[in-house]
Amino acid sequence: MSNLPREPEFEQALNELTMSLEPFLAANPEYKKALEVVQVPERIVQFRVVWEDDQGRSQVNRGFRVQVSTMVVSDFHPSVNLSILKFLGFEQTFKNALTGLSMGGGKGGSDFDPKGKSDSEIRRFCNSFMIELCRHIGSNTDVPAGDIGTGAREIGYLFGAYKKLRNEFTGMLTGKGLNWGGSFIRPEATGYGVIYYVEHMIAKSCPEYSLTLPSTLVAISGSGNVAQYTALKVIELGATVISLSDSRGSLIAETGYTAEFVHEIAQLKLKGGSLESLAGTPGYTYHAGARPWTLVPKCHIALPGATQNEVSKEEAEALVAAGVRIVAEGSNMGCTEEAVHVFEENRKTTAKGVWYAPGKASNCGGVAVSGLEMAQNSQRLAWTTLEVDSKLKAIMTECFNICYGAGSKWSGEELADGHQPSLLAGANVAGFIKVADAMREQGDWW
Repeated sequence: MSNLPREPEFEQALNELTMSLEPFLAANPEYKKALEVVQVPERIVQFRVVWEDDQGRSQVNRGFRVQVSTMVVSDFHPSVNLSILKFLGFEQTFKNALTGLSMGGGKGGSDFDPKGKSDSEIRRFCNSFMIELCRHIGSNTDVPAGDIGTGAREIGYLFGAYKKLRNEFTGMLTGKGLNWGGSFIRPEATGYGVIYYVEHMIAKSCPEYSLTLPSTLVAISGSGNVAQYTALKVIELGATVISLSDSRGSLIAETGYTAEFVHEIAQLKLKGGSLESLAGTPGYTYHAGARPWTLVPKCHIALPGATQNEVSKEEAEALVAAGVRIVAEGSNMGCTEEAVHVFEENRKTTAKGVWYAPGKASNCGGVAVSGLEMAQNSQRLAWTTLEVDSKLKAIMTECFNICYGAGSKWSGEELADGHQPSLLAGANVAGFIKVADAMREQGDWW
């Protein structure tokens, strides 16, 4: 192992899982072999993507696919590399297990940056990308979904290219348009799912901070799809959203965001704009180069919704000082190891302390509705918004109950009155057991 290149994101995810599993593995040592097996992906594919820009010049990017357990999600972002994709695919496997749906886990993408590119350039890139990708995916093999930098436009181009290359119309991508096999609630699913999960956390630990109360202050990071719909659901329920952010800075609301302003931000982001352009908006203060966590003097619920490792140890301590009671990740591995340690120690040592939910549990709503989209495609059906939303709520309820139960049993803690079980341990152990048992029954370890 020492001769292998460093993969810090993947190593962080693996270390988190390994630490959480210690009490379970001590009682069930035969599962140590499953941990050894599951950390090695089924396969990794890397390929060249050559495409033509608007000046007629050839450009080249790297394409990747990491199949941990045969399902993939796609990122287009210049930071994409093998370590990030291995970490995301690894997390995806256990996240999918927690939904209760029959899906594996994986990740794919490219270091292509869609920002600043014309529609024609993005279409040409997607066509070139799919020429290689189509060999490795399919509705019964590997079903990609959109993620960072891969929205409805990119999914449309990828789907169209696959259809031409394979001469078939099939549900081999999720996040499709409603007119060609997509599902209601798919764009909203991750953000809505976070809130449905958080509602259970509130009911168990701090009902005084109900999301129906304007006095409940909710800090959110990010301003993309996940953050937008997280914020809109909070506002719809009645609580107060006090922050959003992007890679350039944070926009803090004096009295709370309105739904209209969030919709305005959504249109700005579709055009590639930055929150910096809204710096002069009355009632909002822009902070360049800063994330929200140290900027909010008072906060009850914090929802990281931008990218991995976006909450540091110092920022976690600032949130604790601001009175935060619940931290739930809308992003994947949104908190650093040190930040998670701050939250977990506070939960264990302080009655009514901070309760932390990892992204593999709290943000699994997106992949859950991807699974529902696949089910609709297989049956040639289209469920209503109400039907899909009801199924999403049920999945998030079951996910919370699974994490709560496993955390109570396998966290290795003696819980005092007022202290909640570790949802981190619960999510990791419950997801691992489901994946490991399926692998054993299919002959992958014994």
